[in-house]
Amino acid sequence: MSIRKMFFIFGILVCSACSSDLFITHNGNYPSEESIAKVHNGQTKEQVFEILGSPSLQTGLNQNHWIYMSSTTRRVAFMSPTELDRNILAITFKDGKVSKMETRTLADGNDISIDSDETKLTDRDDGFFRKYFGGAGVYNPLANASSGRGL
Repeated sequence: MSIRKMFFIFGILVCSACSSDLFITHNGNYPSEESIAKVHNGQTKEQVFEILGSPSLQTGLNQNHWIYMSSTTRRVAFMSPTELDRNILAITFKDGKVSKMETRTLADGNDISIDSDETKLTDRDDGFFRKYFGGAGVYNPLANASSGRGL
């Protein structure tokens, strides 16, 4: 048997040994269906927190959107992971009370509804020089070195 065939067979054995590594990972804190059924419109954030626990994510300027999510992925050896399952529960609060609840799964795909809300800008209109050169001289990394406090 030639050395070339031995390296080929050795390479196949090494690759086949790695391919049996299967990892299934579950991430998130999606609540049970029984807990979700206890939440309804009009409940306060405190009541929802007592029933469902801490959300995975809070969004919005006033944190009025709570998202509970979980995902199960499968990864074989060095291959890219494959998502097996995904569950998302989005709760929207208005005036501190539940106004809308939505659930999504992996079958729903990447459907994202675009929100029409806009962030208001300030009325300040900087001129050309202030806009592009307004920060010149503000940053001084050696300011503390002369005072004896060190870097």
